[in-house]
Amino acid sequence: MKLAFLGLGVMGYPMAGHLRRAGHDVTVYNRNAAKAAKWVEEYGGASAPTPAAAARDQDIVFCCVGRDSDLRAVTLGKDGAFAALKKGALFVDHTTASATIARELSAAATAAGFEFVDAPVSGGSAGAVNGKLTIMCGGTEAAYARAEPVMAAYAKQQKLLGPSGAGQVTKMVNQICIAGIVQGMAEGFSFARASGLDIESVVEVISKGAAQSWQMENRYKTMMANEYDFGFAVEWMRKDLGIVMDEARRNGASVPITALIDQFYAEVEGMGGKRWDTSSLFVRQEAARKKS
Repeated sequence: MKLAFLGLGVMGYPMAGHLRRAGHDVTVYNRNAAKAAKWVEEYGGASAPTPAAAARDQDIVFCCVGRDSDLRAVTLGKDGAFAALKKGALFVDHTTASATIARELSAAATAAGFEFVDAPVSGGSAGAVNGKLTIMCGGTEAAYARAEPVMAAYAKQQKLLGPSGAGQVTKMVNQICIAGIVQGMAEGFSFARASGLDIESVVEVISKGAAQSWQMENRYKTMMANEYDFGFAVEWMRKDLGIVMDEARRNGASVPITALIDQFYAEVEGMGGKRWDTSSLFVRQEAARKKS
């Protein structure tokens, strides 16, 4: 198929690569043209100077950028992709963004004669590199049916959750749960240290029971080693939790623990941890314990 991919960040770069390795004709766009040139050198395909140039005449355009403002710029802004997409095309957005902009872009796509799927991902950079992402989708059944076999190049699981915006809301649920689990681990491990227990032994036992989680299996060793250069950065988690709280104000949901953990992440940023991964809540927890 003729595809474009907009945004070659830590997630988009390998995702676009998987599409190319699957045999598709892929054109990429990135704000930093040097990174797009590097991608072309590694994978082949082509690069374009603007989102519109990348999107022109493509069957499906994929996108993975940072925030709502970035997404609006590459779709509706000057030289944006939506003005160039042909009728009958499909736009698939992997950005973790608000449900509001997903619905806005879906309506704009429908008015212009093409389809839109909001499809945020979970699995981190390792999932993107290994082609093992979980993809949460919102849109029509017909649009999802077109996207699903192509996204399979980098997905271990994907599902249509409902109409436009449903993928983004599901990603919000994902982030709420992750934040709570990581804070629970930070409190539990700090409590264990205060009690003089051996963390390795504690995890060996509790990870075989109801406390088991992906975060415990994959992050406890780096937490104990005080290493936080893995996975999802604190500044991006705060962006996502901000989206959650905005949506909660809109839909009336109560998210007090999420709001509190966002404050804890703000403290981590104040400790110099803006780019630390999300398990760095343990740093804050230990600092609070040592003060008491």
